Amino acid sequence: MKNKELDLYTDYLLSTFGAATATGLSAMVGGAVSHDQVTRFLSKTDYTSKDLWLQVKSVVRSIERDEGVLIFDDTIQEKAWTDENELMCWHYDHVSGHNVRGINLLNALYHAGGASIPVAFELIKKPLQYCDVQTRQIKRMSEVTKNELMRQMIQTCLQNSVKFRYVLMDSWFSASENFEFIRSRGKHFVAALKDNRLIALTEQDRKGKRFTRVDELNFPEQGCVRGYLKGYGHEVLLVRQVFTHKDGSKATLHLVCSDLSCDYNAITTTYKKRWAVEVFHKSLKSNASLAKSPTRTVRTQSNHVFMTICEAFKLECLSIKTQKNPFALCRKLLINASRAAYDQLQLLLAATA
Repeated sequence: MKNKELDLYTDYLLSTFGAATATGLSAMVGGAVSHDQVTRFLSKTDYTSKDLWLQVKSVVRSIERDEGVLIFDDTIQEKAWTDENELMCWHYDHVSGHNVRGINLLNALYHAGGASIPVAFELIKKPLQYCDVQTRQIKRMSEVTKNELMRQMIQTCLQNSVKFRYVLMDSWFSASENFEFIRSRGKHFVAALKDNRLIALTEQDRKGKRFTRVDELNFPEQGCVRGYLKGYGHEVLLVRQVFTHKDGSKATLHLVCSDLSCDYNAITTTYKKRWAVEVFHKSLKSNASLAKSPTRTVRTQSNHVFMTICEAFKLECLSIKTQKNPFALCRKLLINASRAAYDQLQLLLAATA
């Protein structure tokens, strides 16, 4: 990969506040780079998670700690009016509770020392088409599941010798196969559970198949419950957090942890770090122009997503150096851009007065 082209494109994503186009980039540099050069750059080859690792490796090495965490979550960038293909297609959005058309991105975020660095990613593609018998509509499906992709990404991080102790995930990735995989690699997990997940409180109950829903358990105040999740053969710790919303309503969160040396505070404090991936996804959409590219092919769309991840990484590095959060940095760029536009407008008005 030519770092010069990558740096130019990611700088453009950080500098533009409208649509991210090849002609827009060319105009920004006064025609020093043609729009055809930008298009060729985006369509020349496929940029993958391996290319991302080459970009972030040195920074990860400078911040990594044995107590670091690896956070997994996916996000959907809705693009309702872009032509459908195996990448730009329908995905279930668990936030809105219905299917949306767009790009589904699975990220692995490494968090240590207050910094959050993307270390792996996968785009959810659905190349297989089939006819739904009930609706008689043509639908798409993936060749691999998100859980399988997550396990592959964990293995890649291990092969890259990334230092971490815990894998953090929400309830959508809390499959027993994932738990077994993580523990077989010598790592621990802290994950959210759905309320209907079943647990046996003793080994005898597990063997006798006497399970209880986690939302029906009695938890000691800020304490842990030990037990065995159905389908997972090792003892775990469970905690319950209760949150009060501004309107007075309450919500509960059940967490499971494989590290039996932890207590309530350790589990909840560790899982709180998962919020970093939500901030990262917000930065991708708000600061990195994730949705603002009019690319049309699978390759150029995929490469644009890769560039936005690199741009978000670059912004995180600036945040570390300046001690300002990424959103404050982008706000500063926007103010300076508005000031420059205002000054130019005053010159034009003065010239025509």
